[in-house]
Amino acid sequence: MSKTYPFDPSIKHHLLIALGLCVWIFVFLYFTEPLDVNEFENTEKLIYLPLYGLIGALLYVMVLPFQMWLLKKSNAKWKLSKELLVLGLFIVFAIFGLRLFYLHFIVEWHPNAYTFWYHLKSIIFPAMLTILPIVIIGRFAFGKYKEKKLEEQKIEIQGEGNYESLRLQLNELICIQSSDNYIEVFYFNGANLKKTLIRNKLSVIDESFPELLRTHRSFIINPFHFQSWKTEKGKHFLLLAYDIEVPISKTYLDNVKAQLNSATD
Repeated sequence: MSKTYPFDPSIKHHLLIALGLCVWIFVFLYFTEPLDVNEFENTEKLIYLPLYGLIGALLYVMVLPFQMWLLKKSNAKWKLSKELLVLGLFIVFAIFGLRLFYLHFIVEWHPNAYTFWYHLKSIIFPAMLTILPIVIIGRFAFGKYKEKKLEEQKIEIQGEGNYESLRLQLNELICIQSSDNYIEVFYFNGANLKKTLIRNKLSVIDESFPELLRTHRSFIINPFHFQSWKTEKGKHFLLLAYDIEVPISKTYLDNVKAQLNSATD
């Protein structure tokens, strides 16, 4: 259950899943006519069946705030257990939502309405078997697409050794410090600050990634993580994310100011 699971947090994509769910429910009910749907007149089908689709879509949308809260609580890490929890909540919403729709709109609280257990066993559960695959496949497909796009956007900081390299998103990189014949890469993973030592020269990295900013002969920073300026005893520093303090030498001071001021304008 602790295994990571493909997940796309985009609300737009989840609304597309809800729309697809709405259309699928209508099409499935209209053409297969399960149980008592065949007793509806054509006009009634065009009234009630789209409503069933709309109810299914709304029930899925109702799960999204809980999903976003769960994502935030887990520091943007999505596990299989969380995916199953969201799907379980959707099933619970679907059971009671479809039951209320049936009682209020279809039979208008008729005393001979299906009992809850018969309705659950004979109608709602079979319906969920046709609905859930659409939700599962849609969520998984968007999750894999998101993973692919993120992987394509990663940069690779290579070392001089054959097996020395670090792949990460550009905005996960905070700064790089030279350390003798090595560079020390500061980056974050989730909510944790991490450091990786790679055998390479800072000048090589500086030439390879023009989007980074040289502040000192021993430091390169990612301007994305700039927080504030600091001056102490005539020396200049930058404060970055995770309270990382980086010195600015006089050689690079004017360029650093120009680059950071233009980025914040």
